[in-house]
Amino acid sequence: MTASSNPAAQTETAQSAEERSRALRDTLGHFATGVTVVTTLDASGQPVGMTVNSFNSVSLDPALTLWSIDRSALSYAAFTQCERFAIHVLKGDQQHVSNLFAGRGADKFGQVKWHQGPGNIPHLDDCAALFHCRRAQNIEGGDHTILLGEVLEFSASGGEPLVFHRGRYRALAGE
Repeated sequence: MTASSNPAAQTETAQSAEERSRALRDTLGHFATGVTVVTTLDASGQPVGMTVNSFNSVSLDPALTLWSIDRSALSYAAFTQCERFAIHVLKGDQQHVSNLFAGRGADKFGQVKWHQGPGNIPHLDDCAALFHCRRAQNIEGGDHTILLGEVLEFSASGGEPLVFHRGRYRALAGE
């Protein structure tokens, strides 16, 4: 009997895949990341935002950034089809903002201070840094899509960043 025709083997394989996935996620969690919120407008012009820790710089010339979105995300269409988006690097005291934008269903923008940036893209107030980007390219990557953004405008207000490591928010040690 082959593994594919044996129900017990299929269950074991599925459990092994789940266990491997969890182990990989835990191992990736050893890499500390900053926490960002990415915002845009959906097709009807409503603000959309989500917490993202997959943000990274790509190039200084031209100025490019990237971040990735799960294909099952509720805001997937809004981000993969938008013209522009804004990436907000959160400050160490903005864990509540991260949690808010990581959740589903809440009136996220009704609970934070924000203003309209260029192209009416929502810009959150008082973040450590802001990158206003033009969506340059979508790159398929497994169960995610990588969004490459051309940085059009940027600013930094300083402050310690919000950091995520091994499944928890962390503070940076003093200098």
